Amino acid sequence: MVNFKLDFLDHVAIRVEDMDASVAWYKKVLGLKRYRLPKWGDFPIFMLSGKTGIALFPANTNDPRFDKISKNVKIDHFAFQVSQEAFAKAQKHYQDLGLTYSFQDHHYFHSIYTKDLDEHVVELTTLVVNEKEFYT
Repeated sequence: MVNFKLDFLDHVAIRVEDMDASVAWYKKVLGLKRYRLPKWGDFPIFMLSGKTGIALFPANTNDPRFDKISKNVKIDHFAFQVSQEAFAKAQKHYQDLGLTYSFQDHHYFHSIYTKDLDEHVVELTTLVVNEKEFYT
């Protein structure tokens, strides 16, 4: 039995060919606001509406597997935001299940990552700075 609650879908991370063009498109088409976080460098670039949105990462267009006309939609990962209390419970839950996961400190967030049965990366993330300072 899961003993923690997911608050909301935080973001979906996608790989794009042209970061600047993608930022402009998501701003123009969906009205998403751009967040570039200094401690993260050039990417990801978050495009948010309130507390949810997308994280843009550059695609490796030199990879021979890169196929612009593929009908297979590919995402890097998707993330659910949880409270700090739920984050701790989730780590314990993953340990109890014997699930392999990794922890990352993203300065503004702490995250744990695991893979589902189809190898999709699933992130649980929790804000570790003041919400009003981050979501402005």
